[in-house]
Amino acid sequence: MSQNDWLAIVLTLKLAGLSTLILLAIGTPLAWWLTNTRVRFKPILEATIALPLVLPPTVLGFYLLIAFAPNSAIAQFWQYLTGDTLAFSFSALVIASVIYSLPFVVQPLQSGFQQLPKPFLETAASLGAGPIDRFFSVILPLCRSNFLVASTLGFAHTVGEFGVVLMIGGNIPGQTQVISIALYERVESLQYDTAHWLAGGLILFSLLVLSLVYLFNGYRGLTAPPNNGEASK
Repeated sequence: MSQNDWLAIVLTLKLAGLSTLILLAIGTPLAWWLTNTRVRFKPILEATIALPLVLPPTVLGFYLLIAFAPNSAIAQFWQYLTGDTLAFSFSALVIASVIYSLPFVVQPLQSGFQQLPKPFLETAASLGAGPIDRFFSVILPLCRSNFLVASTLGFAHTVGEFGVVLMIGGNIPGQTQVISIALYERVESLQYDTAHWLAGGLILFSLLVLSLVYLFNGYRGLTAPPNNGEASK
């Protein structure tokens, strides 16, 4: 493989890692709020978050490209803060990745929060545990499998992105060229040997992370304590 291929691999891992951290920081409070809120527009908000699941990536990429155009308010504000343009930059890839992978993080976390035993949280609160203490001592241990799934899906989905990153980042080696775009470029130029290495690597990576998720969930199922109903039998 060429130097550009290795740069694409490093850039992809950097993008996926940073995006996953941001997704967890945003997705955790958002999923908690969606679990506990009773506002009327909740279904609309949930549908908006889930939109990337059914929306063609190029549609999202097209509107982000317009939003990040040099003459847009967002791009001008970004340039004022950082001194750099937004479109066709690594920062644009991160923003697009966070938006596109948000449902893959929010939905597993929301599912876990909805299954939390309320008496555990009420008991912790009655003992004087604050919100942060309850999160780390009760919520995080009980939902760690959901956090693992959310992190894995967010990371893996970012690694496999193509349409959105191509629209908003283009194909600049070392700056915006990720593995999926490098693979597409190799196929276009009939460099099938290199394409096999990139495609095979993505397959092995996807298989590995999914196997770890299923293995961890299986282990959790074997070691989980019985619920109250089972314990009373």
